[in-house]
Amino acid sequence: MELPDYYFRVRENGAAVYRVTTDNRDRRLEMDPIAVVNVRRGDIKPHGDRVLSAADRSAIEDWMHRRQVLLEAREVDDIHRAIDHLNLTAQWVQSRASDAALEEVTDSLLLAMHDLRSVLVRKKADRLKR
Repeated sequence: MELPDYYFRVRENGAAVYRVTTDNRDRRLEMDPIAVVNVRRGDIKPHGDRVLSAADRSAIEDWMHRRQVLLEAREVDDIHRAIDHLNLTAQWVQSRASDAALEEVTDSLLLAMHDLRSVLVRKKADRLKR
């Protein structure tokens, strides 16, 4: 099995980056920490006193780009799921919800939907103005 040169342990806003090696006498897998990255800010911070090579930086920047593309796609997919959940919620309200359950969620749902509608209408108007 061919191992990658780098391993990215995903964290909240990025990843810890490790160089993967088996260059020891036992050919045991070792992961040497080389950097921490923040995808949102685009930061690459070398681990300790380490100096990153051009190959290290290139691999990290490539991973960050692919990660940003993946996160953007997931974000849109999450919104499509939210639309599905809104439709399922409407069906639940219409067909199965008890009065007690409706009493528990109605105000929160109405406020959240009003807030979402306000933002969507404002953003749509901004787009139409351009």
